Amino acid sequence: MTDGGGACPEAARAKVNLSLRVLGRRDDGYHELESLVAFADIGDTLTLTPGRALSLDIDGPLAGLCGAPANNLVLKAAAALAMQVDDVTLEFGRFILTKELPVAAGLGGGSADAAAALRLLALTNGLLSDDPRLRIAAATIGADVPVCLASRARVMRGVGEQLGPVLDIGALPALLVNPGVALATKDVFAALRLALPSDVKTAEVPSSRAALVAWLAENGNDLEPPAMMLQPVIADVLAALRALPRCCLARMSGSGATCFGLFESAADADAAAKALQAKQPAWWVRATTLS
Repeated sequence: MTDGGGACPEAARAKVNLSLRVLGRRDDGYHELESLVAFADIGDTLTLTPGRALSLDIDGPLAGLCGAPANNLVLKAAAALAMQVDDVTLEFGRFILTKELPVAAGLGGGSADAAAALRLLALTNGLLSDDPRLRIAAATIGADVPVCLASRARVMRGVGEQLGPVLDIGALPALLVNPGVALATKDVFAALRLALPSDVKTAEVPSSRAALVAWLAENGNDLEPPAMMLQPVIADVLAALRALPRCCLARMSGSGATCFGLFESAADADAAAKALQAKQPAWWVRATTLS
């Protein structure tokens, strides 16, 4: 365990669904998915000052969108881990969440925060990063939390509990754009009208950048149509991204409404961010690198 002296910061990187296929509907109402997931070099930041009491404070530019701290997934992560680690008394402490990512945005912000909380609690309590109890706790919190635990590019399947091997997709310069609207995942799935495939082939993700972009062009996001039906502004975001110079591909992430564009270089992504932000000052626009 730590000596309780210092605060430990941890990055909660934004999750981006580069592709998302809906493969079927389960008897429990959830959908079977297959998604190539990558992580941005931007996100929220979670800090833990170890101590016996458990608390959470939220600050940052988007803190006002988070709701009551008592309902936050950070605290749910602490409770979930305590349920799994029943042979010791966990040391908790004061969490401070600096919120930089929009909420209900298709970026897995809350899941990334929960995963960061699990990593910080593991470090504070001397648990190994590959302790299976961390993965079990992650799966009980939410569908995206297991993949956010390691925050590495990979294919996730099922409802998020089946994780493929870590993939080396290189560094993909990108632009993330959210038009300032929230979308509940359950609402997007409720609006889904998709003929589900009768035969399912496992995705084989290419390793080279050019081949990966070509593969992504053939493997889209099945949730785009219902999300655009609920929030038509998503179509405007995608059109704006595709009109930017040297944008290789534009797509919605997760259940929206955040969209991303892939660019030839980091300089191209930075220039695109400045140009788009000038045209749409109310939109959340961030240049980043996905890996």
